[in-house]
Amino acid sequence: MSTRTTVVWVPDWPVVAAVRAAEVPPHLPAAVQHGARLTAVSAIARAQGVRRGMRRRQAQGVCPEVVLLPTDDDRDARLFEPVAVATEAVVAGIEVARPGLLLLPAGGAARFHGTEETLAERLVSVVAERTGHECQVGTADGLLAAILAARTDAVVPPGGSREFLAPRPVDDLAPAAVTDDAGRAVGELVDLLRRLGLRRLGDLAALDGGDVHARFGTWGTWAWTLVRGEDLRPPARRRPETDLEVGTELDPPAHRVDVATFAGRRLAEELHALLTEHSVTCARLRITARTDEGTELTRAWRTDMGGLGGLSAARITDRIRWQLEGWLTAAAAEHGAGSRPGGGEPDEHAEPIGLVALGITAEDVAPAGAEQGRLWGGASGGDLRAHRALDRVQGLLGGDGVLTAALQGGRDVRDQVHLQPWGAQAAAPRPVDRPWPGHLPPPAPATVPVRPAPVDVLDGAGRTLRFDERFAMSGTPVRVRTPATDRRPAVDHDVAGWAGPWPLAERWWSPTEAGLRVHLQVTLGDGRALLLAWRPDGWTCEAVYD
Repeated sequence: MSTRTTVVWVPDWPVVAAVRAAEVPPHLPAAVQHGARLTAVSAIARAQGVRRGMRRRQAQGVCPEVVLLPTDDDRDARLFEPVAVATEAVVAGIEVARPGLLLLPAGGAARFHGTEETLAERLVSVVAERTGHECQVGTADGLLAAILAARTDAVVPPGGSREFLAPRPVDDLAPAAVTDDAGRAVGELVDLLRRLGLRRLGDLAALDGGDVHARFGTWGTWAWTLVRGEDLRPPARRRPETDLEVGTELDPPAHRVDVATFAGRRLAEELHALLTEHSVTCARLRITARTDEGTELTRAWRTDMGGLGGLSAARITDRIRWQLEGWLTAAAAEHGAGSRPGGGEPDEHAEPIGLVALGITAEDVAPAGAEQGRLWGGASGGDLRAHRALDRVQGLLGGDGVLTAALQGGRDVRDQVHLQPWGAQAAAPRPVDRPWPGHLPPPAPATVPVRPAPVDVLDGAGRTLRFDERFAMSGTPVRVRTPATDRRPAVDHDVAGWAGPWPLAERWWSPTEAGLRVHLQVTLGDGRALLLAWRPDGWTCEAVYD
């Protein structure tokens, strides 16, 4: 299946967005870095030898004046929205493949504007006039050919995409990967193709489709389809809905939760009426407030499934109340402690914090009933009833009464679990993608008890295993003993296998909070697998594996 696709491409968008957000002078070379490597480079920096994938020090050695800016996906998407809006003024249906890259069906739009060349000229001029950004436009049969055509402002004739792609290197598959995970998978595929001698896209297109799938799997079939000038699916024809927002000024400032919640209830009713009037639903609610000290507060909450019937004014009000309680309580505690010289106990005479503005925004708005289904079907009645039950319990107990677990970075199995209120959308405080030296290797255990259970690990002579200052184990684990309790005697379990040890020393600089422990994985004779931890005061069972 092939379709005429037009691509609007803003070159080096991550660095363009970063430069605009940081107000970096346009004549300076700039690059965006993630960790120690560069992920995007401006044209000026490339002219001076800086390349994507370089390490930071290497780039600064090539070009000492290069301005390095942090990566920020939210910033890239937010600043790209004006480009998408400008494109919508020309074509009434676009798809944002990623920030910096727009797809649109070329057939109807080209007929309306006369020719595909005229459509491209119109898109370039409108984007430049409304946003100040220079974009490039390409049209061809299929996604890959259209993306590569955009890099040279080309229009590939109908039926000519396969010939257009054939002489290009297989490395040109990379621009069609629109996510980080897809980029890694395509990178591995490209490396395999090159090692097998398939160095041109035409070499891959000449193979039989069944053979490609048998040898290279799903990603191989994906690439084979694209290099033949075809698409797995055409660009989605839809017009993005705008966010709905309501707000109010609080005069006099609201110092109490009940006063601020009363204003929030009116906003919730207004927002729900707007959603009903437009027959739309939203994926997130963003609650914003401003204090009388000028501090801006914001928090996003995920809405439940079920469209308009699930997101009522009462549920919106509940989320506002929970958020206001957290903000005013935390602000009052901080303000009271901060009002005394050097901190310390809160000042009883400190002026309480007040809110002077409150707003609610419905984000990710879509027509009611148009939510995307899951991979294996839509939400079941049981899912909806469970969501409603959790909402009811949370309404009775408060925002922190129902918590959900999310993965975060850390070294210990308990450190890697972040609990947040049901429905809240907030980034984990510790990113997962950091190195975290000393963390346990995968797989993660399935069950982590609230409190570690005391155990004893014995060697062949019945002595308790210990570790010296060099983390050398005093023997080989042979048995794991569960100590006796009032209800049962001590029980010994034979060790069938073990792995480790993994020493972990934290806060070594603090004599009062220093923690030293060594982890050990053991498999018992009955088939169970345990994660054990040794501390100078003894052994504990930290978790159980499936």
